[in-house]
Amino acid sequence: MLRLLALLVLSLPALTQAGAASAPDLPPETQALAALRSSPLVDAAGEHIEAQEARARRLAAGFHEWTLSVGEQTRRVRSTPGGTYTEWDVGLERALRLPGKRDLDIQLGTAGITAAQIGRGDALHEAGRGLLAGWFEWLREQAAAAQWQQQRDSLARQARVVGRRVELGDAPRLERLQADAALAQASAQLAQAEGRARVAAERLRRHYPALALPGSVPEIAPDALEGSADGWIEAVLQHNHELGLARAESARARISASRSDAERRPDPSIGVRVARERSGEERLLGVSLSIPLPGEGRRADSDAALADARASAHREAGVRRRVEAEAAAQYQRAVSARAGWHSQQSAAEALAGSADLMERAWQLGEGSLADTLAARRLAHEARLAAQLARLEASEARYRLLLDAHQLWALDEDEHPGHREP
Repeated sequence: MLRLLALLVLSLPALTQAGAASAPDLPPETQALAALRSSPLVDAAGEHIEAQEARARRLAAGFHEWTLSVGEQTRRVRSTPGGTYTEWDVGLERALRLPGKRDLDIQLGTAGITAAQIGRGDALHEAGRGLLAGWFEWLREQAAAAQWQQQRDSLARQARVVGRRVELGDAPRLERLQADAALAQASAQLAQAEGRARVAAERLRRHYPALALPGSVPEIAPDALEGSADGWIEAVLQHNHELGLARAESARARISASRSDAERRPDPSIGVRVARERSGEERLLGVSLSIPLPGEGRRADSDAALADARASAHREAGVRRRVEAEAAAQYQRAVSARAGWHSQQSAAEALAGSADLMERAWQLGEGSLADTLAARRLAHEARLAAQLARLEASEARYRLLLDAHQLWALDEDEHPGHREP
């Protein structure tokens, strides 16, 4: 444990520096926060906080209320001449919450508010994940469309060169057919890529209307992650809302178990009664005290609540284990994705150089157009793979930053102020 804390302390400056770094390949933070705050799920979570605040007030006030009873009757006495009397009575009764129960009820209300606040933070975080995923989906489709545009332009220039050579008799007509076929294929792929980019953009706009998509996004190489894996995992655990909700539910279950155990001591009821009998000849004033006799049902409720508390504790442990595993996997994904991008980039540069040499040899009459087109196609595929690998590495890194609360300033929105019960 001491070693883990030391690693965390050493990693905190690196994590803060990573989160504070600018991200020109992401939406501006003001736009991103506005888009997340306007999410209907976040609004619903905010309303849930108000509902829990009202429930907390109800718990603090208690469920016992005054009961007013009013009665009227007529008494007839046969042995008494004119023995008909009008009588009435008024009673007021209420159960009294035993000492200690109110404190537990207030704790239950506070625990409910805490869980609702964490739930709003979870809604914000999930909206951030959705925004990040939609943004990079759009970037991938944009990158694919741009790469196919370059490929189409390159093949169009090559097709014009082939056409002139065929007209001059320096190349067979087969090469024109090959060049035109390659150009048509690239044009079809470009149209499909542009369509997918428009679909991704429209989906992003519909989900996040407050987000304005820019005309272009700079191509930024993904930075290396600073800090150790243990430091990142601990940072994610500290800010994970699912784990926070599990902890809050476990705490609320423990309080509920204590409250059920306290309920084994029934609340007494006191009352006062005023009566007028025999047309006012007799006046009554009485006080009553009633105490329910506890039975096996209250013990069963207490045992059930205690079992629920133990189950919540086990669920919390399971959630922590799963979140820790996911955080470790996300860290390794970000590290390996960046390494994969480096390899893809090297391959793309090598294949691009090979394609240039093949085209130069073909122009000098030392190679075939089919080999040149094949080399150009391989270079194009490698460049596209490198672009997608770069975006995958960036998305994995930003996802880890988001989970560690180092990407956008969401903390100030996750625990809004509330009225004390």
